[in-house]
Amino acid sequence: MRVLIVNAHRNLVGGVEKYLQAVLPGLLDCGHELGLLHQYPADPDREHIDPPAGFGRLWCLGKSDPQAALDSVAEWKPDVVYSQGLEGRESETLERTLLSRHRVVLYVHNYDRTCATGRKCYSFPEFKPCDRQLGPGCLALHYPRRCGGLDPRNMWEQYQRNTQLNSQFAGHAAVLVASRHMHREMERHGVHSEKLFLAPLPTTDAKPESTPPVSKPITGKILFVGRLTDIKGAGYLIQAIPRAARELGRTLTLQIAGDGPEGGKLRALANRLGVAVEFLGWVPTMEKLNLMRQVDLLAVPSLWPEPFGLVGIEAGCLGLPAVGYATGGIPDWLVAGETGELAPGDPPTVEGLAEAMIRALASPEHHARLATGAWSLAKLFTLENHLARLEPILAGLPSPVARQPGAGMGVLHEC
Repeated sequence: MRVLIVNAHRNLVGGVEKYLQAVLPGLLDCGHELGLLHQYPADPDREHIDPPAGFGRLWCLGKSDPQAALDSVAEWKPDVVYSQGLEGRESETLERTLLSRHRVVLYVHNYDRTCATGRKCYSFPEFKPCDRQLGPGCLALHYPRRCGGLDPRNMWEQYQRNTQLNSQFAGHAAVLVASRHMHREMERHGVHSEKLFLAPLPTTDAKPESTPPVSKPITGKILFVGRLTDIKGAGYLIQAIPRAARELGRTLTLQIAGDGPEGGKLRALANRLGVAVEFLGWVPTMEKLNLMRQVDLLAVPSLWPEPFGLVGIEAGCLGLPAVGYATGGIPDWLVAGETGELAPGDPPTVEGLAEAMIRALASPEHHARLATGAWSLAKLFTLENHLARLEPILAGLPSPVARQPGAGMGVLHEC
């Protein structure tokens, strides 16, 4: 089968590209021919998503007339277009052209099509996940609930773009999502059940250890991995640590692996509260995995509804349980009392997160059970399971397993 991959970037930029890095070699091993259509010129000095065997054909919209590139793609005659979404004002027009010429399968990685700002949460008077359906009411709430920036032109452009992309759901042959939460989100926005498939993300940076984790003493070390933005919740985590430490009667320390615009505020907050925080900045993959092996808990305190939260599966591969809020796709892998501990997420609170950490670290026996549970669940999120779901969808064949969202630990049991 000739498969055209469509993505904004050819360089490794974020989670979407990490996903493609993992999946593309698997598709080639299955005998498919791959081409890539990307928007932005690739930087040869930065890591890219190309599989080791390379692409059969490459098109860059930023290096040529977009219409000429799309015409060349049509001459190549792909059997299916596997789109990860495009960026910018022109994305709606480019997508419409692809839909008019090809059979297109879309993997929805974010909220661009179901939220005016893509954040899917309010930030005033408190952070709170938004469950609204995209529509004119979003414009009325944009400023009172601080859904996004304060530039009215940007607000209107984002709203127009995302409503236009939303209207094109019907033209796709299939729509894939990573979590039960995103499955419900697509249903609420009109994606027909016959076109909607659950295909959880496979692990990319980590593979499950071959043996169950060995019980070890609790050290009080907690790890946060992610970009330092307001919706990632690192500030709530820093505030929760003193509360949890007092209740547990032990010192808790925090390592933050990541950078971003909130870094200065977080350092000031930690200093003011006297919380022992080590700011590590961005760390490469192997260092990240080594950090996970040395701590007791991964904290995923996202205040917005994460579409999935792959970092929790990576931690589970190493027998590291997690704590986080019950928002978005996180409950698909963070099962309370089995793979970690959940805090209420609507709205998320500092107190709730502290209580989750207390439960997770209350006894070595319980912590050991959580570690084993996290490791057991992580073994289900494999590339082989993902490809078993993806290939029939790309080929237009029935895939009843992928269509049925599971629950908790059973989300992948049928693979």
